[in-house]
Amino acid sequence: MANHRQDKAEGSPHGMAFMLRALSHRNYKLFFSGQSISLIGTWMTRIATSWLVYRLTGSALLLGVVGFSGQIPSFLLAPFAGVLVDRWSRHRLLVATQVLSLLQSLALAVLTLTGIIKIWHVIVLSIFQGLINAFDMPARQAFVVEMVERREDLANAIALNSSMVNAARLLGPSIGGVIIAAVGEGWCFMIDAISYVAVIASLLLMKITPRVTERIREAKMLRQLNEGWKYASRFAPIRNILLLLALVSLVGMPYTVLMPVFANDILKGGPSTLGLLMAASGVGALAGALLLAARRSVLGLGKFIPLTAAAFGAGLIAFSFSRVLWLSLVLMIVTGLGFMVQMAASNTVLQTIVEEDKRGRVMSFYTMAFMGTAPFGSLLAGSVAERIGAPYTLLFGGLGCILGAVWFATSLPALRRDVRPIYIKIGILPEMAAGIQNSSELSVPPET
Repeated sequence: MANHRQDKAEGSPHGMAFMLRALSHRNYKLFFSGQSISLIGTWMTRIATSWLVYRLTGSALLLGVVGFSGQIPSFLLAPFAGVLVDRWSRHRLLVATQVLSLLQSLALAVLTLTGIIKIWHVIVLSIFQGLINAFDMPARQAFVVEMVERREDLANAIALNSSMVNAARLLGPSIGGVIIAAVGEGWCFMIDAISYVAVIASLLLMKITPRVTERIREAKMLRQLNEGWKYASRFAPIRNILLLLALVSLVGMPYTVLMPVFANDILKGGPSTLGLLMAASGVGALAGALLLAARRSVLGLGKFIPLTAAAFGAGLIAFSFSRVLWLSLVLMIVTGLGFMVQMAASNTVLQTIVEEDKRGRVMSFYTMAFMGTAPFGSLLAGSVAERIGAPYTLLFGGLGCILGAVWFATSLPALRRDVRPIYIKIGILPEMAAGIQNSSELSVPPET
């Protein structure tokens, strides 16, 4: 208790500095600065792509097809990409993925601005971006620990990452909606292409200490893949976190694919309405990220995972019944907060407990759970919405999220027992470490 009061007293005068403590690491500060600019362009492209597809086709099914095309490569390739992320320089890999993403956005911009864009162009370029993301996402997740030297700042860095993503998620669609209404989708793609220059420059300015990867490189890829799979599937905390994230991504996340339908047909709006809905979701997500950034420790994050998954599902159910814009915006804030906190809390717990030599592979499974199941959800949501309508599609998705949250909550006590020895070993539970140093049974806490 005395240590807790001391920490609190030390942190209270500098609350903002405490929330931004991961920025004291030079490489992370560079990354944060470059990504903050680039991600605004990324979110502009997302809303512009959705609106372009719906303008060209008027089909909810094709919205689902495009979503599927952009995300299925992550499901198919992420496990192999994870092995390569553990073998290769994550820094160089990220430079390559950002350059390729710039070229993809530039191609979309040129095709759209010249007026020759067709739906098959969008599908092919979405597949190309999906191939890039299959390598980019696990590399990006695993690279955080190389930019942040102090392990105690890792949770803050992940929370700041989420804050950055969701600040961009707030600004990007809002700006994108205005630009689409004024000059069309093509300029959103062009601005996105230019924004990649910032993150490429930030990566090139970093000073990175090479990792020791000789043993990993000597092993065969399939053997490494099997090793990573057994590790993730047999350790209950990692397995259950990934399963819940996969379920929520499958049945809940496709709500973003159906947003043009709600904006245009149900709420009787246009691209600016779509921008407002996506921005409202970003407001909730940003609020959730800031909440996590203000936390002092990873301890207690486990309970947030099922609570926020359930909140996300409840928000989707209520949104499916709304026919009023202001109420829909409020409910989008709830859904944004719910999904973001579940995702970031899952990421933080995984990054904290995973063994370093398997980090790339576990984060590739995280990518599969988060991005890899989403294409099936997008395709499913698009086809179901064609038959029963977008509102009922979201209703059933929300129910699925709530059922998954209930299942995870029932397993939480057992998961805490499994994670406790790891937290003691790495010093997250320092007050207990001394009492168990000579104990052979780490899972049993000392008497208090």
